[in-house]
Amino acid sequence: MQDIKNRIEAVLFTVGRAITFEELASLCNLGSVGAVRDALNELAEDYEKRDTSLKLTVDNNVASLNIKKDYMYLTTKLLNDSELDKATQETLALIAYKKPALQSDMIKMRGNGAYDHIKKLKELEFVISEKKGRTRLLKLTPKFFDYFDVVEDKLQQKFGEIENAGEVIKAEPQEK
Repeated sequence: MQDIKNRIEAVLFTVGRAITFEELASLCNLGSVGAVRDALNELAEDYEKRDTSLKLTVDNNVASLNIKKDYMYLTTKLLNDSELDKATQETLALIAYKKPALQSDMIKMRGNGAYDHIKKLKELEFVISEKKGRTRLLKLTPKFFDYFDVVEDKLQQKFGEIENAGEVIKAEPQEK
């Protein structure tokens, strides 16, 4: 069983995203999804017992190995420096907020530099685009949700919470 757990852990670490039990079984050369499920349950217990910066999440036949929130601050700067500059992050945030977004609207809001941002986001596979009249419709990919550890259905709810927090701050009287 330890060998199976080690193989699963290696695959989860390498792919860096949520992966189905079926994919794990295939990538680990295991014939049984049940063996994957049993090994994941044991591995999850191992992670709970250990004092580690990683957490194993197993939910609805999908598993992922992620960094615990307490340690995310250590990796945030690395990710920001290596993959997305601030302007590209802001463009991605706007696309996520509009979900889906018209490329022409992004260019109006962000300027011509947004063409480069969108190109980079497509290369990184965070967004896809499809023709829509004379412009393109920009949509978030599953990789976006995996990478940023966000559930697609909860994204708009999170934006709503942020907007509500902003309105509360604006509504509070300013001290002079």
